Amino acid sequence: MGRESVGGTQSPIPASWFSQCWSSARRTKPLNSPFDTFTSRNSSDASAALSRRLGLFDLLLLGVGASIGAGIFVVTGTVARDAGPGVTISFILAGVSCILNALCYAELASRFPAVVGGAYLYTYSAFNEITAFLVFGQLMLDYHIGAASIARSLASYVVTVLELFPVFKDHVPDWIGHGGQEFFGGALSINILAPILLALLTVILCWGVGESSILNSFMTVTKVVIVIVIIFVGSFEVDVSNWSPFAPNGVKAILTGATVVFFAYVGFDAVANSAEEAKRPQRDLPLAIIGSLIICIVLYIGVCLVLTGMIPYKLLGEDAPLADAFTSKGLKYVSILISIGAVAGLTTTLLVGLYVQSRLYLGLGRDGLLPSIFAKVHPTRHTPIHSQVWVGIVAAILGGLFNVHMLSHILSVGSLTGYSVVSACVVTLRWKDKTSSRVSSRWTSIWQEGVICLVIVAYCGFCSGLLYRYGASVIFLVITVVIAVLAAVALNFRHSYAVAPGFSCPWVPTVPIVSIFFNIFLFAQLHYEAWVRFVVLSIIMFGIYAFYGQHHAKASSDETIVYHRAPGGSN
Repeated sequence: MGRESVGGTQSPIPASWFSQCWSSARRTKPLNSPFDTFTSRNSSDASAALSRRLGLFDLLLLGVGASIGAGIFVVTGTVARDAGPGVTISFILAGVSCILNALCYAELASRFPAVVGGAYLYTYSAFNEITAFLVFGQLMLDYHIGAASIARSLASYVVTVLELFPVFKDHVPDWIGHGGQEFFGGALSINILAPILLALLTVILCWGVGESSILNSFMTVTKVVIVIVIIFVGSFEVDVSNWSPFAPNGVKAILTGATVVFFAYVGFDAVANSAEEAKRPQRDLPLAIIGSLIICIVLYIGVCLVLTGMIPYKLLGEDAPLADAFTSKGLKYVSILISIGAVAGLTTTLLVGLYVQSRLYLGLGRDGLLPSIFAKVHPTRHTPIHSQVWVGIVAAILGGLFNVHMLSHILSVGSLTGYSVVSACVVTLRWKDKTSSRVSSRWTSIWQEGVICLVIVAYCGFCSGLLYRYGASVIFLVITVVIAVLAAVALNFRHSYAVAPGFSCPWVPTVPIVSIFFNIFLFAQLHYEAWVRFVVLSIIMFGIYAFYGQHHAKASSDETIVYHRAPGGSN
């Protein structure tokens, strides 16, 4: 039948499921100017809003707390065993790359300063609903596995500190903290302390953002002071002859090291997700994102120089290289400080990771892409308790029952893809409103041409990464780079770019394009199982969207709530 008659009139057959899904997937989430009041859904009660209690100092420590973890005590030495003293250059290169990402994050955090969501929110506004949902899924799996893994590491370090006291020495069983007690051939690995620590941090986060910020600030200041002491004391033990040769395994080892240590700088995403709880987000978010990254770069460089200068890089240990270096110099008390610093570092990294996850769930709950229970905010504590408890439970189950460290090779997919999409968002939001009046080609619009160019840049980055990884001829590398440059030139000359409100990322579209290229280049360096994870998770997330998200999303709903206006710089 072609039409159905209803009350004497004819109506067309309802759209097919696929076309309805496709229509929903292409929805965007328009947001007003950052100087206007933002609107969303589900509550008009101001008491149910998040509380703006984070100042610039709190946000800086949030970013530093998320980045400086046990990695500064372990990863520096691990990479130095391959790159030699050139590990310092590895950290500088990775830091410069992250600065490009941070500049993109800073612009978007300034553009949308009053709403939680971070990369998910930016993607929803710049591209469409399904892309935002996929970005959320990739980021969330990283956060879930990462939180469980960090909880296990924290449990191990806590036991290490306890064993400094004779009463605990060699009396703490594996199933409490050290690794875990394995069952069924390693399928299960029971660890009791990790869920306990997660429960404590979850309670603190549920209690209030102010209380959790105090703990983060205290622990972050503690570990930064310890790192500064390590650099100061270690500098007196440096033998400059250990820095020669500076790059014993060549430039390639340094570049490979940069791909490994890149993930030591990922704290700025946490700052972006604190937008709705910042006192002056328009001013403070960009400063905190870039400032925390610079602090981390300086600390990492200092540790690298001291570590490789104290003992020859070939003699560095694998599990605790920094502690081993000081012990070899007879500075046992510094090794104790390192253990305390590792506990403080892991605590803040875990705390901030759990915090970010709950705010992402909150954003999707508000938009209807997840059940509304995730959107509920406690009326007096002003925290998303349901979301926070959920992420705590997931991390506790993973950390308490499984050896999630073996999943580390499939991590970082979410971070790299999320950063790449954020960089693309900067470009599209700059020319999105100006392309409608531009002349289109016969087959595509100017907007579509721009997106195609961004995809070409990403594809060239991936191909370059594969060619570099498998030692292909430099000619093929040059070809892929040239194609990416041509796509960048097309983006530059085929589009007009508006000036962003608030903080503005410099040299758009060049900076975002370089950021996308290098992020996807690093993506190509990941284990092939990480690529499989990306594809499989994307399919699963699309299925969830098709059968739940598209039917409950509120992008076109008339129900609104008012977010509190982002305070101005004078407030």
